[in-house]
Amino acid sequence: MADLILRRCRLHRQTELVDIAITGKHISAIAANLADTAPQEIDCRGNLVTPPFVEPHIHLDSVLSAGQPRFNASGTLFEGIQIWGERKTSLTHEDVQQRALEALKLMGSHGVLYVRTHVDVTEPRLIALDALLELSEKVRDWTTLQVVAFPQDGIYAREENAGLLEEALKRGAHVVGGIPHYELTREDGVQSIHHIFDLAERFDRLIDVHCDEVDDEQSRFVEVIIAEAVKRGGGERVAASHTTAFGSYNDSYAYKLIGFARRTNINFIANPLINITLQGRMDTYPKRRGLTRIKELWENGINVSLGQDCIYDPWYIFGTGSMIGVAHMTVHLAQMTGLSEIDACFDMITDNGARSLNLTAYGLQAGNPANIVILDVPSAFHALRYQVMPRYVISQGRIIVENVPAKTQLSVD
Repeated sequence: MADLILRRCRLHRQTELVDIAITGKHISAIAANLADTAPQEIDCRGNLVTPPFVEPHIHLDSVLSAGQPRFNASGTLFEGIQIWGERKTSLTHEDVQQRALEALKLMGSHGVLYVRTHVDVTEPRLIALDALLELSEKVRDWTTLQVVAFPQDGIYAREENAGLLEEALKRGAHVVGGIPHYELTREDGVQSIHHIFDLAERFDRLIDVHCDEVDDEQSRFVEVIIAEAVKRGGGERVAASHTTAFGSYNDSYAYKLIGFARRTNINFIANPLINITLQGRMDTYPKRRGLTRIKELWENGINVSLGQDCIYDPWYIFGTGSMIGVAHMTVHLAQMTGLSEIDACFDMITDNGARSLNLTAYGLQAGNPANIVILDVPSAFHALRYQVMPRYVISQGRIIVENVPAKTQLSVD
């Protein structure tokens, strides 16, 4: 006997309804009209049932800290970095964990159960790193948290930063990060990427680099990442985040670069809400969109996923924790309004995100962990159209979220 059965589920891109049986922490069966019984059943009424949403790029060390010590008046990336440089001197273990846990719960209420967070490791005490590594263990019974050792100020900007990055990996950071466009010179940026790949090989870690997050069409570090992935292999373990300069490259160079990217399994992670806000600030008109070439990368079979990046912090004053909201914005910004393109944007916050995080045992199939989101709409299109909250969120076989639908009564003639 199963512990929980979900009846009449509609899976993404499938027409036949299925039942999903959950036994313990795992999916035990998926089939139409299961004969199994369970003490608890949920009738999904032909609505969409999906794996959890994946947040592949956020900064939990700075989340929910907007206005501390002041708000970002210019709205630029670089003022945000300056403000965070002041704020991080007052970090405490408890402060970081409390804000990060609040954000994880917010995301969990929206069906996000897999999260990759970048954490600034140029702060000499590594307080935020230790706090988030500890938190990843505390929440492991309901969410998966990957921690990226991110040298916010650059690896070579200060003498001690390279050592702090290595120390972060020794303490258990799951992913090596970097920010080559913020290094002091082009040469330092190239060297930083080589160093990141060396560290990843030495410590057997994944790679996720903030790359070319500027409007400068001469910022071309993504080509160095692609080259290293081609030469060393293992591109599926490598992610290039932001890459907004890709949108400013001339088309000839951009399409050459896409061709090189197709030679490896490198992942691209776009953050449309934040980059549409931060980028193009120096432009008059026409203003650039501050977006990597999401649609073109997807059309060429390259894995693209979407992140929130920020929730109420020095770089972005909004944020709800909803990945559906991020995909909804992407449909507009990337002009992916065809029905198949809208489905693809939904993939970018589920399966594609799982690939970016190099996850195993993700998805709705027998034997996998019973991590499931039930939505009160029949398709991914309707989920994005109405920007719905999940009806239920199930983590490791346990219902952890139940959102009661709002009741609206309209009395008009």
